Amino acid sequence: MRFTAKQEEAREIMAGNATHILGVGGSRSGKTFLFTRATAARAIKAPESRHAIFRFRLNHLIATIVLDTFPKVMKLCFPNIDYIYHAQDKYAEFPNKSEIWFAGLDDKERTEKVLGMEFATIYPNECSQIPYSSIMYARTRLSQKVNQIIEGEEPTPLKLKAYYDENPPLKSHWTYRQFIEKVEPESRTKLANPDDYAYFYMNPADNKENLAEGYIENQLATMPARMRVRFLEGRFGEATPNQLFPDEYIDKWRVIDGIVPDFVRIVVAVDPSGADDIDNADNDAIGIVVGALGTDGNAYLLEDNTVKAGPGTWGKVATGAYDRHSADCIVGETNFGGAMVQQTIQVARPRTPFKAVTASRGKVQRAEPFSALYESGKVRHVGRFVELEEELAGFSTSGYTGGKSPNRADAWIWALAELFPAIVKGPAQKVETRMIPVVHRW
Repeated sequence: MRFTAKQEEAREIMAGNATHILGVGGSRSGKTFLFTRATAARAIKAPESRHAIFRFRLNHLIATIVLDTFPKVMKLCFPNIDYIYHAQDKYAEFPNKSEIWFAGLDDKERTEKVLGMEFATIYPNECSQIPYSSIMYARTRLSQKVNQIIEGEEPTPLKLKAYYDENPPLKSHWTYRQFIEKVEPESRTKLANPDDYAYFYMNPADNKENLAEGYIENQLATMPARMRVRFLEGRFGEATPNQLFPDEYIDKWRVIDGIVPDFVRIVVAVDPSGADDIDNADNDAIGIVVGALGTDGNAYLLEDNTVKAGPGTWGKVATGAYDRHSADCIVGETNFGGAMVQQTIQVARPRTPFKAVTASRGKVQRAEPFSALYESGKVRHVGRFVELEEELAGFSTSGYTGGKSPNRADAWIWALAELFPAIVKGPAQKVETRMIPVVHRW
């Protein structure tokens, strides 16, 4: 295969004296392919060596590397190497008895098993999701002493290497502090060996020849400005003080393979505005989202059906989502519009179970209790919700810093309040239940 010009530059940095090398940049820029290839090459040239590729969540690692990048690398770069993949233990074995292990840090038992070994290479993939404490633990296992065998040359020690990659998070993240600022992430003191930490930037435009036509223009360039900085331009974002829903919380627990548990409760939440069916260009959108509580005790964001339309339209959108997901009820905020919200639902679908909620506190105060749930993985997004996540990014303890009204995020907060009622008991909000017959399903 032929490397891009940017990949050639990165390979020079990777071949340097630094032990720790960070590849940072936008989406589908070629970082993961490059590091996976380098890990495989080191395994091939060092008999009986052991290497590890891991990510915070095992199912993400399987979907992105085990089933995608790794087979592509082997097919394109090392077609004559007949490796064996041991699916149960999740490692690839090469003819020279070298191994590449794949692990997710969210599986404690497996993590302890894998990181109980010694490795010549560790490669944490998508480090924006990985806590610094986990990285420090993994580095203690970067200690295997092996020789590389190059035909016609004497065996030489294989230098230990740690590769890291990510779509750049905020400047408050440990990767920015350690690799860019050259300070210890926790103590903020200068690194004792700064030359041992190298980095390179690599963005989608640098890998355009390997991307589908229109991917950059139609997918990345149309994202909101904050997300373009991360996924298109590959730059670290400015840290928002006391942000309630950082990107790394959402990304860490995002469901990308579509596999979710059975649900014990499903709700559709509506955050209305004063939009009419005509002449509504200047009005806010009506937030309409679908959320569910799984048998695992976690909440799942399933759909964002937000529309800018009047009651004649948004009522059908909300009740359509109710039917599509066989939901238990529709939750509607009635500070704005009062009985109109309930009436709209009933006109669109008579006898729909409806719960009216009334806000007695501000947006940020209502959202704040759910920040800890995001951090611990109790709230998970099934797929990517660009506009809703853009609104969530504007919530901080000092207020809402976004531009337009966060109708999508507000609707989602109402859904979470319904799915986790114990979180909002007390003065956080006033909840009223309208007398609407409940239709039982047998």
